[in-house]
Amino acid sequence: MLLEVIHDSIYSYEGHVGTVRHLAHLKPPSTHSQKILQSALLIDPLPDLYYENQDVYNNVASYFSIQDTHSKLTIRAQSQVETFPNVSQKWLNFISPTWESVREYFKYSTNAHWDSASEFLFHSTFIHYHQDFIDLAKQTFQPHTTILEASIGLMNLIYENFEYHSSSTDIDTPTREVLSQKKGVCQDFAHLFISCLRSLGVPAKYISGYLLTTPPPGKVRLIGSDASHAWASVYIPTLDLYNNLSTGVWCDFDPTNNRWGFESPGDDYIFLAQGRDYADVSPIRGVIKGGANHDLKVAVTVRPINTN
Repeated sequence: MLLEVIHDSIYSYEGHVGTVRHLAHLKPPSTHSQKILQSALLIDPLPDLYYENQDVYNNVASYFSIQDTHSKLTIRAQSQVETFPNVSQKWLNFISPTWESVREYFKYSTNAHWDSASEFLFHSTFIHYHQDFIDLAKQTFQPHTTILEASIGLMNLIYENFEYHSSSTDIDTPTREVLSQKKGVCQDFAHLFISCLRSLGVPAKYISGYLLTTPPPGKVRLIGSDASHAWASVYIPTLDLYNNLSTGVWCDFDPTNNRWGFESPGDDYIFLAQGRDYADVSPIRGVIKGGANHDLKVAVTVRPINTN
């Protein structure tokens, strides 16, 4: 599928800003599930300094600074992406281990094999262990259940029992509060899913990106009416011929839409960035000098590219 995503961020400041220094995660990378055909970050006023590199999680990190005095900052990220179906021949014979064996695999022991997925086991800014998360997870992570089956069940449990409500939370709402009120947005449901997995001792990471939405029948696609999306990914070590756990795969789960898949939930998803939680992949963060309060308006458009 050929998709275009346009992500506009417009900052309007009270007074004038003299200096801006920002880090942005707004350019998607090429992965197994997508190929970037074109990608650009358009910034007004023009930055005095701009450069890109890969961060520790292999995300495209864009750094820029502006020294000119201004009262408005506009950032447009525009990308064209070819996405691929998540059904792959190599997964047809995939054997998922039990979730208990995955937990044991990641328990620390002397001379244990190092697996880089271990860094997604621990506390982070928005993810903390708690018995409440274990209690929720244990509804599907039952004895001798495969980690794939248990994760699909947990995703379905959140989808069936939590209400998507755009004004029910903000960026600082604790995940335990989301669990208590059973309301939230995609970011909350991803954090909740990850909190459950990590509380059990299973690695899980946060994914930011976009999802192609379909307008109601008879309605046109509204420009700028879409939004960023978030989901989670679980590490599943694979079994070798001797039933030993070895190098594994990441499997994506979207509890907001009850969809999952190896490497991507589907070809209508665009992967943007990954990390321990939202704090690692926030679209824009940084510091400014001056400006007092500011107003931020965000508009996102995801649409198919017509090749006819």
